[in-house]
Amino acid sequence: MKINEDTKFLIVGLGLIGGSYAEALSKKDFYVSAIARRPETIDYALNKGIISEGAANPDERLIAEADIIIFALYPHIFVEWIEKYGNLIKPGTLITDVTGVKSGIVYKISDMLPEGVEFIASHPMAGREVGGVENASSEIFAGANFVVTPTDKNTEEAIETCKMLGWMHGFSRVSCLSPEEHDDMIGFLSQLAHCIAVTLMTCNDKPNLQKYTGDSFRDLTRIARINDVMWSELFLLNKEKLLESMKTFANEFNKLQTAIENDDVETMRAMMRRSSERRILFDKKK
Repeated sequence: MKINEDTKFLIVGLGLIGGSYAEALSKKDFYVSAIARRPETIDYALNKGIISEGAANPDERLIAEADIIIFALYPHIFVEWIEKYGNLIKPGTLITDVTGVKSGIVYKISDMLPEGVEFIASHPMAGREVGGVENASSEIFAGANFVVTPTDKNTEEAIETCKMLGWMHGFSRVSCLSPEEHDDMIGFLSQLAHCIAVTLMTCNDKPNLQKYTGDSFRDLTRIARINDVMWSELFLLNKEKLLESMKTFANEFNKLQTAIENDDVETMRAMMRRSSERRILFDKKK
């Protein structure tokens, strides 16, 4: 399935990421339809020109007419949706997703699909602290990373089409990892970071701290405004990899703690120099 001007896109799940995908595609004059749980979500997206057509229930026509379907759902809802409505997807359709964990669902989804429907998984490494289609914007993809996670079941054409989606949406880097490599990476770069932010916000509840904080604490805890339903599911789906990352972090934190306890300035400074050097690598390239 190659993308051309006549390609019809269907977004299933019109929250922050699904809505941002829809806006990005509509801006490029593609025909974009959507399926969402709430009628008011569809109404908002139609009024704002984010989509051309939509339904608050799985619409057989919209599903059958789509050439590419993008699923922006919680992992367990994604699986349930395919179980119930996957048979409505026509052969030749390409589907992808935005799910934050791969190993636990990619193979399951692939095995459930009708003959002739290909699932090429992907993960847009972008977001905001607020959700909902009303906060959607294609601008959140600028400077961000996009990861495609193919398996041995995927064709080269599907992989290239999914990469093209990443470039079309304005991501600055498009990469390929196996589902297992993705989950190992995401356990550290994303899930551990959210665990640290949550812990910082819950380990000290002295009153009025917000009156005295500086930008360093705000920056470290920006992602602590967290969707507890989604992130607890993601943590458990990637439990083994996340726990490995947490143990690695704890060991390094203990090393710094020991250095402070022992007035070990050299160890502290060596860690700080290494931290400063590595942090430069993570600056967004524009």
